[in-house]
Parts: sequence; C-alpha cells; structure tokens
Amino acid sequence: MPPKRKQAAGSSTPAKKARATPKAYQLAAPLPEGTILADIFKRQWKVGKAVGSGGFGLLYSATSADNTLDGTAKDYVVKIEPHGNGPLFCELAFYQRVAKPDMIDQWKSKHKIKVLGVPKFIAMGSSEKNGTKYRFMIMERFGEDLQKKFERNGKRFPTEAVYRLGLRMLDALEYIHSKEYVHADIKASNMLEGFKDTDQVYLVDYGLAFKFSCDGKHKEYKEDPRKAHDGTIEFTSRDAHVGAAPSRRGDIEILGYCLLQWLCGRLPWESNLENKDFVRDQKLKYMEDIPSLMKACFPKGEAPAAIAKYLQYVSKLDYAETPDYDHLRKLMKDGLKKCGAGINGKLNLGLPLSPKKGRKRESDNVSDTPSPKKKAKKTAVKSPKHRVTPAKTPVKSPRRTPAVAKSPAAVKSPRGSASKAKSPGTSSPRHTPTAKKKVSKQVRKTVTKSSIATQTSPGLKGLRKSRQSR
Repeated sequence: MPPKRKQAAGSSTPAKKARATPKAYQLAAPLPEGTILADIFKRQWKVGKAVGSGGFGLLYSATSADNTLDGTAKDYVVKIEPHGNGPLFCELAFYQRVAKPDMIDQWKSKHKIKVLGVPKFIAMGSSEKNGTKYRFMIMERFGEDLQKKFERNGKRFPTEAVYRLGLRMLDALEYIHSKEYVHADIKASNMLEGFKDTDQVYLVDYGLAFKFSCDGKHKEYKEDPRKAHDGTIEFTSRDAHVGAAPSRRGDIEILGYCLLQWLCGRLPWESNLENKDFVRDQKLKYMEDIPSLMKACFPKGEAPAAIAKYLQYVSKLDYAETPDYDHLRKLMKDGLKKCGAGINGKLNLGLPLSPKKGRKRESDNVSDTPSPKKKAKKTAVKSPKHRVTPAKTPVKSPRRTPAVAKSPAAVKSPRGSASKAKSPGTSSPRHTPTAKKKVSKQVRKTVTKSSIATQTSPGLKGLRKSRQSR
C-alpha cells in the first residue's frame, strides 16, 4: 500500500471544509400524491405516497400510469431532487452505464447466478414545479434496509447470515467493478431487502459511485487532503481517509469492516467517530496487525477465521489490483461450512436476539405462559416450602430469569452472559423470598454491566497511548 501516514497527519482541517458541501444540498419540495411525471421515453408515472428519503433526495412510491411497461402491477419508486444537486446526477450516470436490465441479465446468465444485488435502471426524466426544475429517477421498489434489522437484533447478525451477505455483496461488487465503477459507500443502510423476496439483498445509493478507470487505465494513487475522509466514517477505506480516489480494494475493505461489525457489534474505532484522524489511525494500525484487530473485536477468542483471512487479503491488495473475487467467495463458503450451514440457505437476519432483548423475552415467556413447569418455578421463588430446591430449578429449565443464575447450569447460556452474571453472592442463596429479590437485583445489575462490556472493544487505551507516543 502506498505510504500515507506522514501526509495524512495534516488532513483534518481541510477535510472538514470538504465535507461541509453535502449540507448545502436541498431536498425537493413535497410532491402531491397523484402527480404525473413523464420520463425521457415519454412514459407516464403516477406518484404515490412518500416512502422515505435517500442520501440527498425524496422517495415516493410510483406506478406506471399508461400501462406501457411490462409488469405494471409491480411497485416502483421515484427518487427526486433539484436539478442543482449533484448526487442524483452521479447516480443516474451510473445506472445508465451500468444497470440497464439487459446488461444485468447477461451477467447473471454468464455467471450462472439467479439474482444480482444491483438495482435495474427503469427510467429518468425532468419536471418543473413552482419555477423549480427537478430531476427524477424511477427505480424498483425494495423493502427494509439492513441497518434497521441490525439495530433491532441488538447490533448483531447471525454468523451464517453474515457469510451469506458477504457472498451476495461480492457478486454485486464484482459486477460493478467489471463496469469500471466502485460504490465507495457500502454499509447496512445502503442494503435493502427485496420488496417481495426478503431473502435477497440489493446494494443501493450510488451517489458516491466513482469511475476508477478510463479507457482501461486505472486512476493514479494520489492523496488529496481536501477529499479526506469521504464516505461513512466508521466504514470508509484507508485510501478515502487520506483523500485518494475510491478503488476496488477500497470497496472490498469497506465490505470487510461491515462484515466485522455485523459479527462483533462494534468496531474498535467507533468509540471516537467525531475524531476522523483517530479513526484513520486506528484503521491503519489494525490493518497492519489483523490478529490484534480480531482480539479487539472478539475478546473471548471467538474470532471467525474466514473474516480474519478476508482482512489479511485486503491488507495486501495493491491500489490498482483486481481483487480475487473467487478467493473471497471461497472464504465465505468455508465459513458457512465451518458453521455446518449450506451455501444456498436463507439469510435469517432476524436471529439471534441480543442478550438484553433475549433475556427480556425469556422473562416475558415465564410470566405469560401457563405451563406446569413454569408455575413450579414461580412457586420456588415465592413460597418458603421450596427452600431446598433452588439449585435444581435451573436443571429443569436453563432459560430462567436472572434469579436462576445462582446455579452452575446457568453458565451454559448460549450468549455467555449468564456466566459473567454469576456473583459470589449467588453461590449460596438465602432461603427467604426477600433475600432472593435482593440477589436477583444484584444479578440483573451484573448482567447489564456484562452485556455492555461485551460491546466495548478492549485495548483502546493502549492504542491511544501508542498513538501519543508516535
């Protein structure tokens, strides 16, 4: 990798000026439901309700108003923004050059894949309202973004799902790169489920898409402090941190950070995202020492070998080098095999629950389900007659509320939080209901601290000291 450390140090001030420009972009005025838009192909589109906003533009549901398009029952989305804005213009250029339906279909046929996670270009056009000219683009409609699911899951995705997402995104990136473009802003909020097929995921929002090659010649590596830190700070590549133009290795690196976060919940540099230079330095340091990065993200030693090998590969890629997509896909497939999962299985992004949410639901199940076993457990807590049985209760049902964490059986919790929650006071439980409530409160507090600790990457203090010593 070209040297960066010396020149990167002075990039913080210009970077703030360079990143202030997106704030000046304006959103289009709201469009009334029922508005008719005509695209460049003379087809008409009926605007529906607002469904959200993209990076710089509003999104509305849309349908073909004149039935000139195949599959008119299918839902579409119209993205609109003022003509003076740049991101949608950039995105339109990308879609016209890269995402025409026949181009995507040919690629799928050639590579023998059923679905490619790149949206197809449908239509574009211009419209004027109240003296303001707008640019719009018609797109396929998609479902929920993965960031919402990630947060609902307690900031974790199942290991199997992460590998499958990796496979889908590598397919999409290989296609984009083959057209001499890079995405440059890969993240969960830019990945959408299919509107009807939620097992498929699409990479969207090409407002930062960049053509890395002209006439077969790769852009020269050149650091520009004015462009430093472009992209989403926690995921952006080391090249972007120093203002170098986006590249294929940058896309592969960004995806690697996403995969890592989905597995561990929190990247080591997320503790200080406001300090862009700190984030840059942390990435530079850790990408030179992948074992340390794995240790910081997985302090219990559960680091997935496939992700470590993926990042090791990224750390050795040259700026203009074509990534070995087959090798990277093999790493994902090897990870799935190690999990005992099939390569073509479903994503199942809704699993597992976070420790807090899982514990809460288990507690709800205990109180709401009138099963004989659970009634017996309640009696054990409330009635003095069962003073001699608390240690046996976890054997009957290890999925007990924190009060049951007194037993060694609770250490076998699938999330590992129960073992941390076991305090000295729980080894010899007192035999009065009042004392049990106190122990239960103490355990709950310990469990809360434990679950928070697992999301904090260790070793940051040492890294800060190391950074200061330089």
